[in-house]
Amino acid sequence: MTATQPRILVVDDSEDNRYLLQRQLLRRNYGVVLAENGQQALDYVQSHTIDLMLLDIMMPVMNGFEVLQNLKQNEQLRHIPVIIVSAADDMENVVKGIQMGAEDYLAKPFNTTLLRARIEASLEKKRLHDQEQAYLQAIALEQAQSNRLLRNILPQTIADQLKDQQANIAEYFSSVSVLFADIVGFTELSGHINAQELVAWLNSLFSLFDQMTLDAGLEKIKTIGDAYMVAAGLPIAQPDHAERLALFATSVLAAIEQITMPNGQPLQMRIGIHSGPVVAGVIGTIKFSYDLWGDTVNIASRMESSAHPNTIQVSAETYALLQDHEHFSLQPRHGVEMKHLGTRTTYILNRHRHH
Repeated sequence: MTATQPRILVVDDSEDNRYLLQRQLLRRNYGVVLAENGQQALDYVQSHTIDLMLLDIMMPVMNGFEVLQNLKQNEQLRHIPVIIVSAADDMENVVKGIQMGAEDYLAKPFNTTLLRARIEASLEKKRLHDQEQAYLQAIALEQAQSNRLLRNILPQTIADQLKDQQANIAEYFSSVSVLFADIVGFTELSGHINAQELVAWLNSLFSLFDQMTLDAGLEKIKTIGDAYMVAAGLPIAQPDHAERLALFATSVLAAIEQITMPNGQPLQMRIGIHSGPVVAGVIGTIKFSYDLWGDTVNIASRMESSAHPNTIQVSAETYALLQDHEHFSLQPRHGVEMKHLGTRTTYILNRHRHH
């Protein structure tokens, strides 16, 4: 029996009938398997693949109706086409079998032309069914991959809205926290390190941050060169957004203590946080991007760019949300000049060691 031969299971308690059907089927180059009763047939299809079953009705041990019932109740077996093999004067049983899910019937004694036609029709129907299932599985796989890719670049709730074909996804958030983290000395480093090595190192570092972001329940917005942008409090509101982002920032500084840059120098980062309102939404029709807009984003960026290496600088607005929190200490930094923002008082955030 070759891999491309249709495999037909003949189920009949009459040895003569089995022999006659087997001979006819082998002449047509079909693979043939024989069973003496319904129980043998069910045992076989539990562990083997067949393309068609020729099923007698009146048999000992388990009759054809019981076989049909078992097949149609089994999600893995119900697709197997069944042709009832019955005496010509037994039309009542034929009708009952068709009602239970059989595809067709053959009358005894067998007409070879009719046998061939009905078997070929049933096998073609089975082939089309298998082809349809293969297409559906391929579509489901593509859809799953598409959903995973969409979730990699968009928050889950936003991805769900896009899948529902919702247009112009945008929302105003009255209070969130935004963080920027930037690598100190990266521009100089990039001019002296092999490109592949540099990108591999940066990918490893940002992949670590991605996992930390996920674990903290935050939303990575994007990377901009060697800068990493994270937000808390969107797209699902979080009353403790400032605390969440502050804990994340201190975890980042703790994590990079053991990391060196490709040139062997210790890794240093500047981190800035600001809290306030933003507009968030999706832009693009081919390459989607979930982004934030508003002064909150600009001020968070200025907090980062004016920070000292390996420090977390937060704005007065973020300080107001964290000042009474037992996990943190915040030291004021007066007279900080910021581009387009003038002179401000900011705060250096530290996490208490015993926490």
